[in-house]
Amino acid sequence: MSSMRMYALIFLTFFFSGLTQLAYGEATASSSRMIDGRTIDQGIAYVLMLVALFITYFVH
Repeated sequence: MSSMRMYALIFLTFFFSGLTQLAYGEATASSSRMIDGRTIDQGIAYVLMLVALFITYFVH
């Protein structure tokens, strides 16, 4: 039960950090909708963190 709470905490942390970044990005977005390299790198980093989380979950 304790491990399930830890996974829920980690998930909620990533979820709320994503929401705050989306809200911040919308407020400071310029008129162009070009995707820059930083956005792509950050998306790849989030996907890799989720993959690592799932691998850790399935190994244990």
